[in-house]
Amino acid sequence: MTWLVPLLVLVPLLGAAVALGLLRHQKLQRAITVVVLVVALAVAATLMVLVDHHGTIVVQVGGWDAPYGISLVVDRLSALLLTVSASVLLIVLLFSIGQGLAADDAEAPVTIFYPTYLVLAAGVLDSFIAGDLFNLYVAFEMLLVASYVLITLGGSEQRVRAGTTYIVTSLIASAIFLAAIGLVYGATGTVNIAQISERVADLPEHVQLLLHTMLLIGFGIKAAVFPLAFWLPDSYPTAPAPVTAVFAGLLTKVGIYAIIRLETVIFPGPQLNNVLLVVAVLTMVVGVLGAVSQTDVKRLLSFTLISHIGFMVMGVGLGTVAGTAAAVFYTVHHIVVQTTLFLVSGLMERVGGTTSTRSLGGLLKAAPLLAALYLIPAFNLGGIPPFSGFIGKLGLFRAAAEDGSPLAYVTIAAGVVTSLLTLYALMRVWDAAFWRPKPAAEAAAPHATTAEPHAALRSPEPAPLTVSEETGEAFHPGGSVTVTDAPHASSASRPTTGSTETVGEAPTKVRLPRMLVGVTTVAVLGSVALTVVAGPLYGYASRAAESLESPDRYVQAVLGGDR
Repeated sequence: MTWLVPLLVLVPLLGAAVALGLLRHQKLQRAITVVVLVVALAVAATLMVLVDHHGTIVVQVGGWDAPYGISLVVDRLSALLLTVSASVLLIVLLFSIGQGLAADDAEAPVTIFYPTYLVLAAGVLDSFIAGDLFNLYVAFEMLLVASYVLITLGGSEQRVRAGTTYIVTSLIASAIFLAAIGLVYGATGTVNIAQISERVADLPEHVQLLLHTMLLIGFGIKAAVFPLAFWLPDSYPTAPAPVTAVFAGLLTKVGIYAIIRLETVIFPGPQLNNVLLVVAVLTMVVGVLGAVSQTDVKRLLSFTLISHIGFMVMGVGLGTVAGTAAAVFYTVHHIVVQTTLFLVSGLMERVGGTTSTRSLGGLLKAAPLLAALYLIPAFNLGGIPPFSGFIGKLGLFRAAAEDGSPLAYVTIAAGVVTSLLTLYALMRVWDAAFWRPKPAAEAAAPHATTAEPHAALRSPEPAPLTVSEETGEAFHPGGSVTVTDAPHASSASRPTTGSTETVGEAPTKVRLPRMLVGVTTVAVLGSVALTVVAGPLYGYASRAAESLESPDRYVQAVLGGDR
């Protein structure tokens, strides 16, 4: 079944080429993109089962044996993240279709969202199967080039400015990574991860430390760990909700995956474990302190994203099977839950016309289902039992307690504080956006509400929006649709069928497009399902960690022979 592995990259890239060639045939583009991601999900799930039963699958591209050719490697860790990533990519795509994110723009006759999204998918999936550092670099660049397009989608001034910060930071990270690859090749004579693992132990300790540090910095920027996460809160919130959701869910986790590989296969010793634990503590605390100071939902979620990256780094830094297993489980949990919360924030903006908690209010009356959709993943992220967030954090705390060092107990304390402050920040959003009535001034002047703070996020509209009575979707009479999270932002303050409007309160009921609600509900149920299958999932993560803690297995699978 080795032929399945290359499909994870080939199918999305071929789909992107076909979608780009279809120009204005948006329905065909949409269908192709959905089919491609369904195929990718099916392949990833199949590989997950095969790898668990039969061991690591290795493909030597072009028939060139390692280390001379390109190795594609799927072990338990890769297969698990491939499956979760393909699921998230598909869910976010369906949400974006419901939102009309990829609709044609009069100034852009070629619809670029779908092919760009597929290139992003190919880059993410390729990152998880890359068996050499240079192929990993290529995968990073593939997903980053696609992300440059997606983060500036719509071309507004604020998005371009935020995209510039993101691009410059990503280029710096890529330059550091590429320089590290050059140094690794100069020192070991190879870029194959398995062969590097064999040869790195023969290098002088100071050379090992230099290579280790450079790779860790490059991956740390991509993973958004402190103090390398300064770019994220100003970049992610400006993008449309689906783009932000897939970025938050997957792009930082690619960096975490690379750190796990670095610390378990390439440099399996405890050389920088204490440094990682310190970084984990600072990432957790600084990130969550940033979150509690925010009044915008998307920025708040961006800071919680940073803080919870610290939990994953904590597990890796412990350097034990238990710590790595908990880190892998928590990575899966965070991908699903953080993505879900960003999708919910997109619905909140659609109803309230903004994500500023100063302007939101009364959403519990306006959209009761939306209130539940927010509350469940919020509790999960905060670590309320019995959700998967609690299970993952409990696993991390137990692993730290088993370590028994003072620094390990400091990470436990930081984790507890971070969890409590995360819950406080998310419940403050609940109080402001759902429980509290809408401010009277905002209800009286809905258009002023939508202009602050997100008016600058929208593309210039060639004509006023018309709202379909049947679907609730917004469109331009001329057929051109701009990229916006709240195309009918004032609908939360306009009467709809069966609704009433009172100054100082949100409407009694707001009708959201069924597809958006349905997809978000599926995402929330998926986050709950992590709790239901927590036992088998944690067992899978533990088996993955056991394999990672024996790098000889990886080396033998890739290079073959008696090693």
